[in-house]
Amino acid sequence: MLAAKIDAARRPTMINGGVGPSQGAWQAGQDQPGWGAPPPQPPPPRVSPATAVATVRPETRAFVALSYPFWPLALLALLDARGSRFVRRQAWQALGFNFGGYGLAAFLTAVSSLPIIGWSAWPLLPFIVPVMVVASVVYAFRVWQGDDVSVPIVSEWVDSRLPA
Repeated sequence: MLAAKIDAARRPTMINGGVGPSQGAWQAGQDQPGWGAPPPQPPPPRVSPATAVATVRPETRAFVALSYPFWPLALLALLDARGSRFVRRQAWQALGFNFGGYGLAAFLTAVSSLPIIGWSAWPLLPFIVPVMVVASVVYAFRVWQGDDVSVPIVSEWVDSRLPA
């Protein structure tokens, strides 16, 4: 009889499979405090390039593509009230790409004017313009072809602030 009571007292604290106590609690649908965080939610669905480009006219796509080498065109693309999410996203990315490049050039120019420290920045200055030109042409060509371009650093910032 004593052995039955010990076994009965031991049963509720036993974990049946899974990894850790939170796994068993969430699988069973129990919400007990202190049993870990809820499972992570999946990220919001991204706009697929096929559906985004299907609604954008070729002229608009070319206009947004040209906003990578010529940033004032991105401002004009943002003024379009009927602009789709694809057009607004690419226009904001083009602005971020251009102003990021100008900011990098200004920073390296300022650093290169400092004595002793500036010697390490001088060799980088001649490479800024060719790298920016090549990158803007590559991004423009990819947008014109209908790809969903992701500019490093800028894309995360634009996606977090652009309403879905």
